[in-house]
Order: sequence, then C-alpha cells, then structure tokens
Amino acid sequence: MDKKKLAVLFGGQSSEHIVSCMSAANVIEQIDTDRYDLFLIGITEDGHWLKTGSVEEIRSGAWRNGTTEAALLPDATKKCILVKEDGRYREEAVDAVFPVLHGPYGEDGTVQGLFELAQIPYVGCGVLASAVSMDKLYTKIIVDDLGIRQADYVPVMSWKLKKDEDAIVRQVEEKFSYPVFIKPSNAGSSRGVSKAEDRAQLLAGLYEAARHDRKILVEEMIVGHEIECAVLGGGQKPVQSSGVGEILAAADFYDFDAKYFNEESRTVVDPELPGDAARRVKKAAEQIFNAVDGYGLARVDFFVTADGEVIFNEINTMPGFTAISMYPMLWEAAGIPKKELIDRLIALAFERQGEGEK
Repeated sequence: MDKKKLAVLFGGQSSEHIVSCMSAANVIEQIDTDRYDLFLIGITEDGHWLKTGSVEEIRSGAWRNGTTEAALLPDATKKCILVKEDGRYREEAVDAVFPVLHGPYGEDGTVQGLFELAQIPYVGCGVLASAVSMDKLYTKIIVDDLGIRQADYVPVMSWKLKKDEDAIVRQVEEKFSYPVFIKPSNAGSSRGVSKAEDRAQLLAGLYEAARHDRKILVEEMIVGHEIECAVLGGGQKPVQSSGVGEILAAADFYDFDAKYFNEESRTVVDPELPGDAARRVKKAAEQIFNAVDGYGLARVDFFVTADGEVIFNEINTMPGFTAISMYPMLWEAAGIPKKELIDRLIALAFERQGEGEK
C-alpha cells in the first residue's frame, strides 16, 4: 500500500493558539506513520505559515523560529503545499489535511473553505457546520428548532455596547437575576467567558468578551452537572455518540485556566446522573450534530440538573486532544484507543471526497 501525504496544521490566529499546539503534538504521535507521511505546518499567531520537523519543536515552541515557509495553495489542479526554503520554491503534493486548529480562523469554516477550494480531503466538519457551530448565537437558533432545552440568553452587539452600555445593562437586568454568564459568540476553550454577580462585573465581562468577538451572549446561570459527549461519523458512516463525561472544575466555573492549567480540575467518565439523563444526552448530541450538518467529529456539551433535565450548552467541531481532553478520553472508555480514533477520522476525510480507504 502506497503511503499518503498528510499535512497537519496547528497553532493559528486565535486565542486558543497554545491549546492547538498541545492538541497537535498528541494527535501527531498517534498517526500511523506506516500509512502516512507527515508534513507539519504551524501557523503563528500573526498568521505566518511555517514548516516544522518534529513534535519536539511543537512542544518546545521552537517551530516559531523556523525559516521554511509552507502554505496550502487553493489551486484545485495542483493539490499541493508551496514551500519556500533557502530562497527557492517547490511544490509538495498532499493527499489530505488534518487541521488541529481551535477557534477563529481554524474551527469556524474559514480554513475549511480553503480545503474545499483546493479540493483536498480534510478531517472534521465542513464549512457550514464549522461556521454555525463556532458561532454560539447561530447554534442556538438551530437548536431552538429541535425542541432541545438550552440556556436562555440576551444577544449583545459590541457596537451597541459601546454606544449605549446603560441600555444593554437594563436589557440584561430586566430578563435575568444575577449571576449571569457572559460569552463571546465566536470563541472556544472558555476564552473571554466570565461570570457576573453584579452590574460592575457584568460591564467588565461584556467588555472582555468584546475583545474576542463583536457578538456576545449573556446567559442565565444553570446549576447542574457539566456534561460532555463525543460524536463520531457522518456521511455513509452512522453517527455514533460515546458515553458521557462530567467536568469537576476546581474553580467557580470551568474557565480557560481551570480547563488547562489547574491540576485540581478533573473529569469523570460515565458519572452517575439522574434517571436516564445519560441516554438523553447521547440522543441530543447526535440530533444537534446532524442538525448543523456535522461530519467527522464534535464534542457536544450539556448541563444536567438535579432533577434530570438536559440542557444544551455548546458544540465544538474540533475538540481538544490535550492530555486532559474529554473527546479522546470518552472514546477510549468506549473501546476506541487514540490511534484507532485518529485513523478513523482520517479515513472519514477520504470517504467524504469519495475516494474511500486505499
């Protein structure tokens, strides 16, 4: 069997840049190098594409000092990466791309559009699913039609906030009692998310969220278990959902630092939940994944209240693959080890392009 050339993208121009690097190192170590030759491309925070040679360079951050440039061309007749090294250009053919990118310019449909233009198979959701799932406001609009309960919210535009913050505060306070949660509509890994106990914290949280996106959501506080469910499949492959996992955050809420840098935060696979809540979470995860036209993979997050009510929180179309990430952990618990999971995801990329596994 001839080996295929697989490009792995990581880093990116988002506040989740460092998480992407952590995820990519773990993904790369699980790729079957008997089947795939790897071409590793890091994207700096200011958008510079650089070839790197090893996982060690990714973990250390040394790749950012590289001098070999490498960018995917949108030309569908070439299906290649343009490499500039020592002042000379060359083209490297590529068979597929694994974009281990989180957040804006990586998980929001933008880079997926580049893959579509180039007509190169790629891992993960397509342009539509990536875009609407990244935008929490539009995800809510879609989920509303499914009849699945989700946190009530007030949408806020950053320009309206700057024009008349008093009007925004009144709108929020007329709808909700404190505390409330503030989220950028387009951000992940809890970047820009805050909890407000009063008006001063609300305003501070709104302006912090506005640093990450022009659309902001203010949501009611839901008290309950923070639950995640992994989804795999799409197209000809039936959508599968894993078991469920629970977040036990060592903080007031599961913010970025609690998620990645607080060793006391932990996750529990198959926690005890009221009644048949776990089954309903799995069903809702599959429904939402299908409703956004998902493909390949996603992690769907919920709250489960003490009386067993299941409440949708958000969907992530390129969930983390860090050492503590729930997505691979849930599939391992379901009997799919990391290496097999990565292999399935790459196979799904080829299947979507009609090539199948060769």
